Amino acid sequence: MTDKYLIEPDVNFINDVAGLGGDTLKKCFQCATCSVVCPISPDTKPFPRKEMIAASWGLKDRVIKNADIWLCHNCGDCSTKCPRGARPGDVLGALRSIAISEYAVPKGLGKMVNDPKKLPILILIPAIIFIVLGLATGFLNFSPEPGKIAHTKFFSTWLVDMIFVPLSLWVVVIFGMGVKKFLNDIHQDAVSNGKTNKKELDIKEFLSSIVKVLPMILKHEKFNKCVENKERSTAHMMVLFSFLGLAVVTGVFFVYLYILHVEGPYAQINPVKWLANISGIALIAGGFLMIQSRMNNKDQVTSYKDWYLIGLVLGLGLTGMLTEITRLAHLAGVSYALYFIHLIFVFNLFAFLPFSKLAHFVYRTVALGYAEYSNRQ
Repeated sequence: MTDKYLIEPDVNFINDVAGLGGDTLKKCFQCATCSVVCPISPDTKPFPRKEMIAASWGLKDRVIKNADIWLCHNCGDCSTKCPRGARPGDVLGALRSIAISEYAVPKGLGKMVNDPKKLPILILIPAIIFIVLGLATGFLNFSPEPGKIAHTKFFSTWLVDMIFVPLSLWVVVIFGMGVKKFLNDIHQDAVSNGKTNKKELDIKEFLSSIVKVLPMILKHEKFNKCVENKERSTAHMMVLFSFLGLAVVTGVFFVYLYILHVEGPYAQINPVKWLANISGIALIAGGFLMIQSRMNNKDQVTSYKDWYLIGLVLGLGLTGMLTEITRLAHLAGVSYALYFIHLIFVFNLFAFLPFSKLAHFVYRTVALGYAEYSNRQ
């Protein structure tokens, strides 16, 4: 006798999917074209067909706890070939957005980050923190001494560290809690749905799998298998390696300042400055390429969460480079103002990272690592 299952649809979940770009969800009539044409979908239990039906029925837990929604790179091949215009790629993009909100706490902050009406508040938060804490400690000086322009005269490195070191720890903790729950959920889902025969999760083996997939991620191998939006991999790689380059620059200058006791600004002939400038230019170029790709692709939904991330990328790159250019041009007031704005962008990037679309880098890496660990080819 056939087993019976009680389905309890979550209507609010269906509405959330529609509101995040998956409004075509109900057009799907399960022809499986999407799973057939997808160049990176596994042969066994392929996506996105099963995710489309589960989302259509309002089975929130079935899709949010499913690692397969992260294996999709939203290349658009499935959406282009869909005979009903259901845009499976956009639906899975909406599901990933909901998953990010589910795993990051506090959820109220996550709603703010993804609400365009709250953007002014997100900008005011760091500005107020900078001013109040800076004036209280004396590390923020709105009337720096004339002469050589040094941003530390205006916004002390001690104030930067006082704010951004705890902020970085906050992000690690939030991601740590989210990833722990996410990994447990996707493992239980994989066991329940026959995607793996490994009943117990071996953390050591899983971490080894993460290391194995990192080269694939850095080379964008999965992205390059896509057809419709293959050119998007260039912009994504530029932004990714720009962030990595700037992270290296930050680490090296931290050593310069606190271990070698060499204060900035540093000479333009310094190789680390070369890396910083190249990374900054690549970040700006990558941001504009992302905009061009979004504007040219009329078939793909571009929601606020996408523009928020692109705005952060361009804001960071432009304010960072303009801060340096105006310093070299001896425009002290303009350079200090731009530096203040640049730090606001940096704050937004870090503080709200677990709640924004950029969090996909963490969750997709975990999902790809788990796919390697569970031998899901």
